[in-house]
Amino acid sequence: MPEFKYLQDFVGNTPLVRLKHLPGNTSNVLLLKLEGNNPGGSVKDRPALSMIRHAEARGDIRPGDTLIEPTSGNTGIGLAMAATMMGYRLILVMPENSSVERVQTMRAYGADVRLTPAALSMPGAIDEARRLEQTGVGRILDQFANPDNPQAHYDSTGPEIWRDTAGAVTHFVSSMGTTGTIMGVSRYLKAQNPAVSVIGVQPEPGSQIPGIRKWEDAYLPKICDYARIDDLQLVSQAEAEAVARRLACEEGILAGPSSGGALAVALRLNATLENAVIVSIVCDRGDRYLSTGLFA
Repeated sequence: MPEFKYLQDFVGNTPLVRLKHLPGNTSNVLLLKLEGNNPGGSVKDRPALSMIRHAEARGDIRPGDTLIEPTSGNTGIGLAMAATMMGYRLILVMPENSSVERVQTMRAYGADVRLTPAALSMPGAIDEARRLEQTGVGRILDQFANPDNPQAHYDSTGPEIWRDTAGAVTHFVSSMGTTGTIMGVSRYLKAQNPAVSVIGVQPEPGSQIPGIRKWEDAYLPKICDYARIDDLQLVSQAEAEAVARRLACEEGILAGPSSGGALAVALRLNATLENAVIVSIVCDRGDRYLSTGLFA
């Protein structure tokens, strides 16, 4: 009999694909890492699995326990999938203006989804999750402070990029939400070649882009270390959404607005560099945003 794999064995090793049309006539290579190809449909499958596995190994949790997590969407979906696979109950707390697809997907996996006022954004969801934990309902894994989040990307995403570019990557671009992806990948790539430039993407003031966030100081993720980022660039909601639409209709890649924001910055680099190998993260799939009118 062949050795059959479980679902969790297929998290990671996502495709790294070269864009054909958007970069134009250039000496650069622009590559997108398609994290929507993970089983749960986003880059957050990696830290979700990592946080549960490491907590189990430390004896902090065991199957049958209840986990709690505040989320804007993708981490919640990844955790809902991983919790189901590994035998945990899960309470997810998220702003009520999250897309219908995200909420329904979490509930389809069996998660208990609690919605908080949209006006309070993610800080409101975080505060409610902390309140629930204090009542003894369950344990927060805490993607914002848990080192197992960036460790997942140091262990897998970074090595995959280095391997698949044969060490030729010169620039890495990532949207910043919890900052787990950019922290872990930066640590790995710079350990291989300190000259690799790491660019973080945050929203312009007033822009609402799911998956990209500029945090108030009181809520800045503890895993975030700005020293690991060489440059911070801002992107508007309009630009992120426009590039996401172009990515779909010009390259055939359906992705969400956070991916559009990261690609917008990668295209800026492409316009000013020569002979560069630019890698940008496509965080999730665009079908998660159909009800928002992104592609209408």
